[in-house]
Amino acid sequence: MITTEVQEFYERYPYPRPIDDLEKYQRLWQDSQRRRADFHLFWPTRPYREDFSILIAGCGTSQAAKHALRWPQARVTGIDFSATSVRCTEELKRKYSLHNLDVHQLAVERAGELGSFDQIISTGVLHHLPDPDAGLGALCSALKPGGAMLLMVYAPYGRAGIYMLREYCRRVGIQATDEGIREVIVALGSLPPGHPLCTLLREAPDARDEATLADALLHPQDRAYSVPELFDFIGSNGLTFDRWVTQAPYSPHCGIMNRIPQFHGPTQLSLAEQFAAVELLRGTMVRHSVIVSHHRAAGSPQINLAGDAFLGYVPIRMPDTLCIQEKLPPGAAAVLINRKHSYTDLYLPIDAQQKLMLDAIDGKRTVGELV
Repeated sequence: MITTEVQEFYERYPYPRPIDDLEKYQRLWQDSQRRRADFHLFWPTRPYREDFSILIAGCGTSQAAKHALRWPQARVTGIDFSATSVRCTEELKRKYSLHNLDVHQLAVERAGELGSFDQIISTGVLHHLPDPDAGLGALCSALKPGGAMLLMVYAPYGRAGIYMLREYCRRVGIQATDEGIREVIVALGSLPPGHPLCTLLREAPDARDEATLADALLHPQDRAYSVPELFDFIGSNGLTFDRWVTQAPYSPHCGIMNRIPQFHGPTQLSLAEQFAAVELLRGTMVRHSVIVSHHRAAGSPQINLAGDAFLGYVPIRMPDTLCIQEKLPPGAAAVLINRKHSYTDLYLPIDAQQKLMLDAIDGKRTVGELV
């Protein structure tokens, strides 16, 4: 049975590699503005709070412990069908006295047995299930009304080189064993310079880590979702697309996409079709991280930048945004860069007036008050 094979795989090669030090992560998330920005990714119109319930579905070796550190007032539950992952998480729980964390050895498909949650995080899990719809359906049943869910699934085009090597390993009989990983390392050292996997190997700092190689190239169950397939996957399970975790890479109005004449002015394409077109033109996306929720009731609050409503919104500084004031393009007082973006064409020049507005953002005053 494929599920048993996947479970045995993770017992041999736990992923991510187990860690025992979360001090740096803890310091990072002591920043209250970082936590607030994260909260409003999920609930942009709700008052900020920290005492909510979180399910980490497929928590791996440390993800649930990290969220318990990040949100000390929240009730965090981690589930994973790997005994090794659960044990590693329990060790972190004891080391950092995470009394707000519960951990269970449980398959994602059984998530509904634990009740319902305000927030569900499932990253790198659904694409490894034999029946992803069963997994997402279980998570949907565990999501409270008004709750929000973060999903990360693989994307096909940026992983083309990975899937070529996976097929190579299958054809020549390389197995998910220590010897197999050594054989994969030899094969990677023999790749010609133009191979589609070479760029990914250069840009991913842990690409040659044994656990990473095993997960990418020797995992027994793996699939990827293009943007249209992802939207179908979400919609068929009764969920609504809310936003991408990082929006600019998908926008037809940012970076190189802003030079494409088809996106200047009105377009007949739906928003989902625009995202699909951008994915094809960029061509190198390796994953999709998306926030979804139950289908919204009519009249539920929405962010709306039309009219004057936005003057009552409170802007928040994004903690990973850099404000560059050197080597600027003509007319710019600064350039904003999000360090999480891997695309070098994504940056935002701002003029002197916009720079004043940016500097005045304190997470308390509304846009109208700042103006």
